Amino acid sequence: MRLCYLVGVGLVLGVLLGCSSFAAQGQPQAPLPRSALVIDTSHGPVRFTVELAADTRAQELGLMYRRHMAADAGMLFDFHQPQPVTFWMKNTILPLDMIFIRDDGTISTVRADAVPYSEALIPSAEPVRAVLEINGGQAAALGIAPGERVHHAIFGDAPAP
Repeated sequence: MRLCYLVGVGLVLGVLLGCSSFAAQGQPQAPLPRSALVIDTSHGPVRFTVELAADTRAQELGLMYRRHMAADAGMLFDFHQPQPVTFWMKNTILPLDMIFIRDDGTISTVRADAVPYSEALIPSAEPVRAVLEINGGQAAALGIAPGERVHHAIFGDAPAP
């Protein structure tokens, strides 16, 4: 779950403290827009219905406190422009796979099986446009790997409904 993205090392402490105080409030999140996302894998296309976290509040809360997510669901964090990002799993109950996606829609990195409640930082390997969070273990099971193409409206190629 994406609690915070860090633009510079000097911001780490301030951003983490700010996100922690927001998370502690436990405020309910308004429903996010849902849309189709398809990943072209070597095993064939894989389709998800994703919630789009496109603003700071939605991104700070992400998938925190959720107890269940459908196998074909996920959350797509859109940062609107490529940048280094860092996630953590504080207050996140579900194990997650994090798929870091470049501005051109190709997968940069897959961080599998992020540990629930962990405060260990999970950084992107390079500047990315977006991160897709899905249930832990699904990336390997579905053959989702770096270099593959993600189709979604934010990349200018929305899949057919």
